[in-house]
Amino acid sequence: MKQLLTALLLLAATTAGSQTRQEINLGSDWQFSRDKQAWQTVSVPHDWAISGPFDKKWDMQTVAIVQNGETEATEKTGRSGALPWIGKGHYQRKVDIPQGFSGHAELLFDGAMAEPRVSVNGTFAGEWKYGYNSFRIDITKHVKAGENLVEVDLQNLEESSRWYPGAGLYRPVTLILTPTKSYIDDWSLFVRPADEKKVKEGERVAMKANFNIVNPSERISYAVKVTDADGNQLLPEEKNALEFANGKIGFMFPVKNARLWSPESPTLYNMTVSLYDGQQKIDEKQLRFGIRTVKVSKEKGFQLNGVTRKIKGVCLHHDLGPLGAAVNKAALIRQVKILKDMGCDAIRTAHNMPSQMQMDVCDSLGMMVMAESFDMWVYPKCKNGYARFFRTWADRDIENLVRAHRNHPSIVMWSIGNEIPEQGSEGGRQMASHLQDLCHQLDPTRPVTQGCDRPDNALSTGFLQTMDVPGLNYRLHRYQDSYNQLWHGYLLGSETASTVSSRGVYKFPVVTTDNSRYSSWAKGYDPKAVKEADGQCSGYDVEYCAWSNLPDDDWRWQEDKPWVIGEFVWTGFDYLGEPTPFDEYWPSRSSYFGICDLAGLPKDRYFLYRSHWQTQQHTIHLLPHWTWPERRGEVTPVYCYTDYPEAELFVNGKSQGRIKKVKEESGEWKEEYRLDRYRLRWNDVKYEPGELRVVVYDAQGQRAGEKVVRTAGKPARLKLDVWTQQSGHAPVPGEEAAGKQATTDSGAGDRLRADGEDLAFVTVSLVDKKGTLIPQAADQLEFSVTGAGNFRAVCNGDATSTEVFTEPTMKLFNGQLVVVVQAADKAGNLTLTVTDRQRGLKQRVVIPVL
Repeated sequence: MKQLLTALLLLAATTAGSQTRQEINLGSDWQFSRDKQAWQTVSVPHDWAISGPFDKKWDMQTVAIVQNGETEATEKTGRSGALPWIGKGHYQRKVDIPQGFSGHAELLFDGAMAEPRVSVNGTFAGEWKYGYNSFRIDITKHVKAGENLVEVDLQNLEESSRWYPGAGLYRPVTLILTPTKSYIDDWSLFVRPADEKKVKEGERVAMKANFNIVNPSERISYAVKVTDADGNQLLPEEKNALEFANGKIGFMFPVKNARLWSPESPTLYNMTVSLYDGQQKIDEKQLRFGIRTVKVSKEKGFQLNGVTRKIKGVCLHHDLGPLGAAVNKAALIRQVKILKDMGCDAIRTAHNMPSQMQMDVCDSLGMMVMAESFDMWVYPKCKNGYARFFRTWADRDIENLVRAHRNHPSIVMWSIGNEIPEQGSEGGRQMASHLQDLCHQLDPTRPVTQGCDRPDNALSTGFLQTMDVPGLNYRLHRYQDSYNQLWHGYLLGSETASTVSSRGVYKFPVVTTDNSRYSSWAKGYDPKAVKEADGQCSGYDVEYCAWSNLPDDDWRWQEDKPWVIGEFVWTGFDYLGEPTPFDEYWPSRSSYFGICDLAGLPKDRYFLYRSHWQTQQHTIHLLPHWTWPERRGEVTPVYCYTDYPEAELFVNGKSQGRIKKVKEESGEWKEEYRLDRYRLRWNDVKYEPGELRVVVYDAQGQRAGEKVVRTAGKPARLKLDVWTQQSGHAPVPGEEAAGKQATTDSGAGDRLRADGEDLAFVTVSLVDKKGTLIPQAADQLEFSVTGAGNFRAVCNGDATSTEVFTEPTMKLFNGQLVVVVQAADKAGNLTLTVTDRQRGLKQRVVIPVL
């Protein structure tokens, strides 16, 4: 089948001279080498480091992390993921150019990690420095008819990243061919409302669009067609003569009964721009766009389509857990659907440019985005970071970011930096103004922000006042004073919380702590605590960091202060690298900040946010699990995360009390009620095996629902829950969502596309005969895949595990893990078999590949 696909691509290329544009995804048949001696065939997107092995020697940094308040350098073994991403990598691929080709040829890279240098037929064609940005290389003068060799050389320096950056051609590469030298400049196409004040749902909206023609002539004309999501034509395709010899085209068109884009209704329209030389079509560019407005004001706060709303966002790093940095559409869809089910409506692409694929997913599923650019400017946060290139490359990087992404309706603001050290200098203020002005020049429709972590310095220089949207990272104790000094009348929690937890881990006694005891630089450092550490954080959601806080703290400000326009929580998912508070502990190689773990499984904190954010469905969640044979008779606090205001807890039918959430009537926040405004807590419950049951009551005191958690019996079977992007159910398995207990077949709708790229995520749980999770199980499992697909990866969410993601075996972490399988490029059935040899258990699931 791969040979057939290659033949079809070559056929497309050989007919390019007589057709219009050809956009050829260069996904297969790449050769990869670390040393240009031994080569292997790979597919792109590709992350060369994700197969490990994990080792503390990889990029081991002895540094003081200034952003965390550190003053003394200490060994950071897992800061950038403890994977072998350091060094050089080389890719090459043959591409075919048709006989008689005399048009334009370019390569579009959506990202290459890092410092890519591109050659064609042995001749240098171009380069880019920033590994996170999209860039285009004109290869017209380097190609010849027939076979051509494209080579990409990459290098990743040690101490060039504060987290796992990935390595290689981790985003798509596209070859673009047009039959003549006259063509549409892709990134010049820009569609937006002509007058944002007149944009209203269901009414006629005037739109305007611009694009540039490269090498225009008198013979050139263009036509534009616009259709709605149902295919209805809104703008008839008519040829238009060029009005300007410079090839800069601008036009307006109406959209009647406009349907506006929003997270709740992500309506998209389609535009096709065609270019003609006489009667011959020589180029065609298709674009999806949405109609929506964004405004931030003192009077109304953040508004989307004229409606005020608080941003309920999360920060995301770019890695996809066990897949590494290699981008994949199904994995992105899974992430966004998990977040939307929680009530989240926005993502901050921290701290770098997003992929086109991620923005396409956010457009179609309805997720607002703060598209970020840089983690540093001139002053380096790490020795070999982007600061090496900022002075000469920053403007070009901002231009590519904005021009490549400005038609995505999901993007509601640009971010030009994160915790930039220059925020306390006049030079920093000037640079902030310059970068913001550049964003405005390229896109006047969106506000610009950045996250500041030193508000006193940023206010003293005017740095924070310069921004369209002033953003504060943490620093809740400086919110009020910052607001008083700002002219805006609002501020954004550009990064919040940094609460830390491990899925399924509960520590006793339950103590609220900033975890400074684990950090040798902190005042609360305790060498004994470090020696006794197990590399895990408590799932009671009471642990945070010396510079951060708990979710409850942020919500007080957002709920009581209308001028706080929302938040972006650090982070939506765990990510590789930055294992705070255990960044001096080995093995620890990934973060604890996530609301979901590295496998995408929800932690208890997921349901805390869901209870506060999700307005379409109710939430009732109990923690901890209720299988504690060693704790019989000991105090084991019970928490309930629910949107209901009141509940009564029962242990084996005995009431533990009916309690209500507490909001201080005086308006003064009291430390004693810190955890009781958004949680229901029974702190004196003594454990006895059996049944936990909570009954919740609505605001009128009427019984509204209940939740039951039971003590697990003996392990009886493996439960498999399948999710694919075609699934009709939410991608959150377990007690809060009805996952299918597949045995020899998958659930209805759980199918894969036969495209060689689609993924299924299978959650494996060890349960008793009644289906109750065995909550502390750590069994070693094995996986085999037969039929129309292959094993891709596995992850259990344990930040201290050094098991390799790409090997078909792994231990359960607190009873669960996730297996990722990949579809073949031909139809059939994919069968995954999971084996637990320790208990003699085996389970399989069959997933159709169509």
